[in-house]
Formats: sequence, structure tokens, C-alpha cells
Amino acid sequence: MAMASPMERLQVLDNIEKDIATVLQSAGQALTELSKDKPANKQVEAHVNQFRQTLTNVETELAKQINYLTQVSTGQAHEGSSYNSQKTLQMAMHRLDHARTRVNELEAIKSKHIQLLQQHQLQKQQGMPQPPQSS
Repeated sequence: MAMASPMERLQVLDNIEKDIATVLQSAGQALTELSKDKPANKQVEAHVNQFRQTLTNVETELAKQINYLTQVSTGQAHEGSSYNSQKTLQMAMHRLDHARTRVNELEAIKSKHIQLLQQHQLQKQQGMPQPPQSS
């Protein structure tokens, strides 16, 4: 599956989706049979077996897809994917936004302290009692 095209991957996901619908249908049929006054054990067993087999297939195929996505997202070389570059750019932009936010916060703190210092100096020049400083 390592060399599967995007269309083949989409087809596999479509098949997984159909299998999930089959799993739900099998479970529903088994429950419907069990809700009858006299359920047919063979029918229930057949629906339960189909449920289990299809669910196992869904789990296996989803695990393959998750494994593929894990490989792609960890920066390993991939057949022409730009995902790694996009991820790197997105993370860099996130760090830049964070740095801007932090610089703005520090600028606000600096401005507040300058203002407090100016008030303190003005009060000192006027000979006014100084208010208690808060931390």
C-alpha cells in the first residue's frame, strides 16, 4: 500500500466506510433477531459472525490508514507529499504568532511600569506621600 495513489487511498477509505455500515447492519439484524419471541440461534450466530469478521476487517484497514498517516506526519520522505513542508510552515507561523503575543504582553508590562515610575517621580517631586506599591 506504500505506493498507492490518492485515488486508491480514497477507494480504500470508501470501502472501510461501507464495511462500517455493514457492521452496524449486522449488529442491528442480530439485535432484531434476539428481540423476537423465539429467536433463531443460527440466524443470530450468522449475524454475529458477520459482525465480528467485518469489524476485524475495519480495524485492520483503519490501522493501516492510521499507520500511513503517522508515517507521513512524522516527516518521513513521502511520494511527493508537501504535507511535511506545510506542517513545518504552520508550526513556524504558530510560533511567530506566539512570539508576537508575548512581545505585546511584555510591551504592555513595560508601559505600565514606566507609567508607575513616572507617577512615583511626579509624587516625589510634589512631596506627596507615596501610595503603597502593589506587586
